[in-house]
Amino acid sequence: MKGQVIKSGKRHFEVKLQNNQIIHAPALATILKIDHVVVGDYVLVGETAKDEWIISEVLTRDSLIFRNLPRERKIKSIASNVTLFIIVVSAGKPEYKRGLIDRYLVRKEEWNIPCIVVFNKMDLFQNEFDLAFEADRLLPLGVESFEISSEDTHYKNKYLKLGMEDLLKRIENQTTIVLGHSGVGKSRLISQLSRGKITLLSGDLGSVGKGAHTTSWAELIDCGNFKMIDSPGVRSVSIADIKIDSLNDYFPDLQDKFEKCRFPNCSHQENAKDCYFKKLDPNERETKLVLSRLEAYQRIKSECDQSEAWEKD
Repeated sequence: MKGQVIKSGKRHFEVKLQNNQIIHAPALATILKIDHVVVGDYVLVGETAKDEWIISEVLTRDSLIFRNLPRERKIKSIASNVTLFIIVVSAGKPEYKRGLIDRYLVRKEEWNIPCIVVFNKMDLFQNEFDLAFEADRLLPLGVESFEISSEDTHYKNKYLKLGMEDLLKRIENQTTIVLGHSGVGKSRLISQLSRGKITLLSGDLGSVGKGAHTTSWAELIDCGNFKMIDSPGVRSVSIADIKIDSLNDYFPDLQDKFEKCRFPNCSHQENAKDCYFKKLDPNERETKLVLSRLEAYQRIKSECDQSEAWEKD
């Protein structure tokens, strides 16, 4: 019988069958030797001679959220079949940090999952940064930005084209992962998006009227018009496992510009000879958009350099 893993630990899982029955089932050892069964997986289950359920097969995944394990030369699967990746940032307190988005966007490219950015707490926004600029720099990546306030339910978007009603339509029938720093309003936002069907404790996305969340478990939460995966494996924004050789691929909006440099190994720094970026007019808005992403590339590349040096040591 086919089902979907809605809660996963190291060896034991909760599976929701096609008839909506929820069962507890371990997985065959032969499956766990190949890869871990993760929340979101579609699986086949059968009954043993002791009338117990067991996961006998993991079906093909449409998407996979994972981390690289360089020392073990393999990847660690975290969640699967996610259809939309939501980055939540605050336009009030805590203060907006562009770097957080850029780090998540690297993961978005690595995982090959559609992504949107939600600017929350817009009722507290005092023009501390150019919101339209921040949204426009993401458009070459196909990333839409939404302007909302999960605190003020009557808030209407003023700076961007897309607001709360557009966001509600975008997430319909999606399986999402919601990521963002503590305090940006993720819990309240999820409650609002589920139209009050889900009440989450602040800072604890896995607590859906079930007491304290156990961080060793990942969970698929049915929010009514959409589903959400909460996993401790994706709460961090570390990019320490990203390989420098792959980094260019995770900045597809800069790829054609990298290729215009005279030397293929160009560092794109100020002293780089015949670097394409040095020829751009820094006073033009389009150039500023491009350079903001180049700055993100250079910052993340520096972090990856340090991580690889540490690995060699």
